[in-house]
Amino acid sequence: MEIRSELRKYSRSGKRKWAVLVGIMALAHIYLLLSFGRYVLPDGRRLKLPNENNPSQNVLLRNTLAVNVSEVSGGSRLHVLEKNGYVSGSDLRNESEDDEGFDDSVDFESFEDAKDSVIIKHVAGSSESDSLFPSEKTVLLNVSSQIKKKGKRSKLSPGSYRSAPGNSSLLVTKQVSKKKKRLRCDLPPKTVTTIDEMNQILARHRRYSRAMRPRWSSRRDEEILAARKEIENAPVTTIERELYPPIFRNVSMFKRSYDLMERTLKIYVYKEGSRPIFHTPILKGLYASEGWFMKLMEGNKQYTVKDPRRAHLYYMPFSARMLEYTLYVRNSHNRTNLRQFLKEYTEHISSKYPFFNRTGGADHFLVACHDWAPYETRHHMEHCIKALCNADITAAFKIGRDVSLPETYVRAAKNPLRDLGGKPPSQRRTLAFYAGSMHGYLRPILLQHWKDKDPEMKIFGRMPLGVASKMNYIEQMKSSKYCICPKGFEVNSPRVVESIFYECVPVIISDNFVPPFFEVLDWSTFSVIVAEKDIPRLKDILSSIPEEKYVKMQMAVRKAQRHFLWHAKPERYDLFHMVLHSIWYNRLFQAKRR
Repeated sequence: MEIRSELRKYSRSGKRKWAVLVGIMALAHIYLLLSFGRYVLPDGRRLKLPNENNPSQNVLLRNTLAVNVSEVSGGSRLHVLEKNGYVSGSDLRNESEDDEGFDDSVDFESFEDAKDSVIIKHVAGSSESDSLFPSEKTVLLNVSSQIKKKGKRSKLSPGSYRSAPGNSSLLVTKQVSKKKKRLRCDLPPKTVTTIDEMNQILARHRRYSRAMRPRWSSRRDEEILAARKEIENAPVTTIERELYPPIFRNVSMFKRSYDLMERTLKIYVYKEGSRPIFHTPILKGLYASEGWFMKLMEGNKQYTVKDPRRAHLYYMPFSARMLEYTLYVRNSHNRTNLRQFLKEYTEHISSKYPFFNRTGGADHFLVACHDWAPYETRHHMEHCIKALCNADITAAFKIGRDVSLPETYVRAAKNPLRDLGGKPPSQRRTLAFYAGSMHGYLRPILLQHWKDKDPEMKIFGRMPLGVASKMNYIEQMKSSKYCICPKGFEVNSPRVVESIFYECVPVIISDNFVPPFFEVLDWSTFSVIVAEKDIPRLKDILSSIPEEKYVKMQMAVRKAQRHFLWHAKPERYDLFHMVLHSIWYNRLFQAKRR
């Protein structure tokens, strides 16, 4: 009313320019409404457009990979998929999680190269849409504009999106505080569990299973319990030609368990879930472990079965990295929608099949290498077997049930064994080497004590950009006796496997970290575990190791190497089979009768 009065006043006085100005402002407001679909009024109320409640006219724009199923004209749907079914041409990395010793920029354009281009498939019918759980239906992408660009491709940006109404659990509304809070990863742990204490926990959980009893009996339970009895009574192996006994806790039990796994184990892989979060493995970069396992497991014919009633274990094939890349709103500091997505997925398969409810998920497993996986799988997947790179005993990792997944940095998807090996002990002149980003609270402490302090201790920050720098990083690891593996933001680090890859004895500095395959491997024979508080004594600790013992440890590293390698066609005792065996092995000792 006040505006109307003013307009009449100025109109009578002949000042028509104010009417023109008000008209321009009105047009600007209308343009904003049409462009963004909503407008926030000065008092904080939100003004909606008439069509805003229609989900078909709104989309969640994340990036050109953030697609599940989208309704389009003509009754068909658009799917954006990788041409070869998996991601091999890019190093998907969170900007805060780059854990390499050299600078390497993220290039999302390589998703769309000539060989691994994104294609659009029109799928007729609507029955598939009905089988999606609510969060899947909310992950939509408007691809019609991409089709009109005549082949032009824009660089993928994980930060560009538009929230759409529908499932409110997927929308992030939390305001980001301007005051930066100190995160958990920036602080030392409040409690520390030593390796000896971890061994005691493992022995205790072997004697007393905490898994729930199944709601009804199954023949598969009896097969598993019979296999456990055979393993516990395995004859002592006197001569072992295939394996190197010193690196195992009990090589006789491992050998018997592995043989029984090859003869007995059957796995059902859930087909539910749409790309790219499900069935889209990443084969290169920091998160390659979850991708390689997914690819090899879904393509395996020896262990997988089509009839879920024949299965001893059930695999939920999602990528924790693609979940973060697809749904997380950058700088929002809110991961609730990621956890809600997996919660609804779990509810979907438990309502569709009886198997999850029978054991509470104790015979289901997941493989995830992203740091956020422990949080995302909390509660709704609490009783499942979790193979996690972030194997932090203070973050709900359960020794004896969960599996510590090796974090492997794969540089070439087509040749994961590139640059394998290192120099013999006599040619390793450097006592210790480290180079990497200053993630977390621990690495700055390491550099504070040892950077440029001792010629035998080559401790650096991030190495500069370039191929020469990468080769220097690799050469340093190949020619050092000990490779320092400090924790970053989380307890895990790819340097543990990198050290083994280049035949360098790993020095693990990460309190509460459960080493990979902890249930079967004896890490004291081929690694040095140093408490974080002992960083000032690091050189004294390494120098006190006799040369004879070092040579034996380096030999053990070379023998253990085969258990940490990916192969396009899996081999016995390789990384794929070791992960699978640890899942099988832990399930054996957790299973109960009805």
